[in-house]
Amino acid sequence: MAGSFKKSMAMICCAKQLPDNPGPAQRKERSQSQKEKMVSSKSDDAIAGLTKLLSEKGGLDDVAAAKIKRLTDELDSANSKPTYIGGTSDIDPDYRIRSGFLRFKTEKYERNPSLFNELAKGQSPKFLVFSCSDSRVCPSHVLGFQPGEAFSVRNIANMVPPYDKTRYSGAGAAIEYAVLHLKVENIVVIGHSCCGGIKGLMSIPDDGSTATDFIEDWVKICNPARNKVKAELKSADFAVQCENCEKEAVNVSLGNLLTYPFVREAVMKNTLALKGAHYDFVKGCFELWNLEFTFSPSIGA
Repeated sequence: MAGSFKKSMAMICCAKQLPDNPGPAQRKERSQSQKEKMVSSKSDDAIAGLTKLLSEKGGLDDVAAAKIKRLTDELDSANSKPTYIGGTSDIDPDYRIRSGFLRFKTEKYERNPSLFNELAKGQSPKFLVFSCSDSRVCPSHVLGFQPGEAFSVRNIANMVPPYDKTRYSGAGAAIEYAVLHLKVENIVVIGHSCCGGIKGLMSIPDDGSTATDFIEDWVKICNPARNKVKAELKSADFAVQCENCEKEAVNVSLGNLLTYPFVREAVMKNTLALKGAHYDFVKGCFELWNLEFTFSPSIGA
């Protein structure tokens, strides 16, 4: 089996007491504080307006009146709790979760009833996406996927393990479901800059010894990428080696996908495409490449 790569690059591109004579940083904080007060004031005005409208609901039907009351209650509830407790770094987790859902509900869910009505009937995503668990690289945000567009698997260093019913059944189940049941048309493996998993892989001693219960054993899935980079860039800085390994590990994962019989069959039938990608959130770049395979015919008796 021989493979070649085709690549295309795209550029994607809380308040504290301030001194009487603030510097640039303090002025910025004061400006932010003023903006937050303005937002709070506007929210209070919205609540007052909705309350007034509700009290004068003679011209409203019951459904409209009920919706206005619900929005008023939700806005009032959101304003009644602080965003932070104990300073700017201590977030109230319950409030963050509840307010996040409320924002999603009002800005996404209720504004797209046709979309969510269709999703209630089932899903038919075109993509299976493998991406890293890193909190900085959520694929739905980076690529703007809408609900129902991408079936996602996230793990340390966005790795795809080889076919193994016992050791890697979790990943295998996701791939099998996406390919055989959802009939996805593309599998995309997305690496990223500053990947801690890749740094861990590149830091494993040559004797293969490990210091963790799970992490190093997992990232060894892409040992071929590590070995290639170590051999070809042995005199390069560690940071350069890691950056190259982030991309080489994606290619190893693409190769591992072909160890799944149903993936290999779909690729040979041209009903499934395998794509590699790398997101550099430091430079604001996204690199995408296709992996083309040439399969040798089976040798029979």
